[in-house]
Amino acid sequence: MLHDPFDDPFASPVCAIAQDYAHGERVPAHRHSRAQLVHALSGVVTVNTALGSWVVPPGRGVWLPAQVEHDLKFAGRVRMRTLFVDSLARADLPSACRVVDITPLLRQLIIAAMRVAHDYPPGGRDERIMELILDELRVLPILALHVPLPIDPALAELCRTIRRRPADDWSLQRSAERLGISGRTLTRQFQRETGLSFSQWLQRARLLAGLDALAAGHPIIEVALDLGYDSPSAFSAMFRRTLGVPPSQYFGDTPAHGAEDE
Repeated sequence: MLHDPFDDPFASPVCAIAQDYAHGERVPAHRHSRAQLVHALSGVVTVNTALGSWVVPPGRGVWLPAQVEHDLKFAGRVRMRTLFVDSLARADLPSACRVVDITPLLRQLIIAAMRVAHDYPPGGRDERIMELILDELRVLPILALHVPLPIDPALAELCRTIRRRPADDWSLQRSAERLGISGRTLTRQFQRETGLSFSQWLQRARLLAGLDALAAGHPIIEVALDLGYDSPSAFSAMFRRTLGVPPSQYFGDTPAHGAEDE
C-alpha cells in the first residue's frame, strides 16, 4: 500500500503537493490517512474504487474521503495537484467520493497553497489561505462523472464487460438476455443498485471512455465510432449536453480559468 506523506498527527490540516504523470501510467491500489482533493490541470485522471469509477477531466477534481482504497489511471500528459486534508479540519467535509467543479477561487487558492510550507505557522497569511480552502471544499458543485459499480456480482460483471467493450451493441434487451433476465428486471435492478437507468449508465460509461481517448490524442471521429456512435455528431451532441462544450473545444479550452500554476 502507498501512504500519503502527511501521516504525522501534528502536521498542518491542509498540505498541497504537485505530481505529473505520463500517458498510460498507473498508481496501484492504496489508501491515505487523510482525505484528498485530486485536481487535474491537464490530461484525464480515472480513480477506481470498489464502488465505481470517477473520471477527472482537466479543470475538475475528485474528492476522496480518508481510508478509501483506490487506484489511479492517467490519460494524456497529466499535471495533477493534490490537497491532503485532515478529515477533522471541518465537521461537514464531504463523506463520499465525488467529482467536483474547481471554481476560479479554489484554483487560485490551490496555486497559492503550492508555495506554502507543510509546517506553516498558525495565525499568518498561509493559515488563512488554507482555512479558505477548507471553506471552499464544502460548497463545490458536484459533476455527474461517476460510473457506479453494482454490488450484485452478475450486474457488476456485465458492467465491467461493457467498459472493456463499449462499442458493442448494448441494447437493454441484449444486455438482459446476457444475464438470462427480462429487460424490465434489468431496468429495476440497475436503478436500485446504481441510481441510474441502464441507458444513463451506458451513456456515462461511454462518455468517460471517450474522455480518456480524447486526452490521448485520438481524433473525434475515431473516438465516436470506437464507442458505438453512428456518427461524430451524435457523440458530440451527447458530449455537449453533459460537459457544456463540444469535444473539439474541450481539451483546447479547458476550464483552467486562464492562470498557470507553479
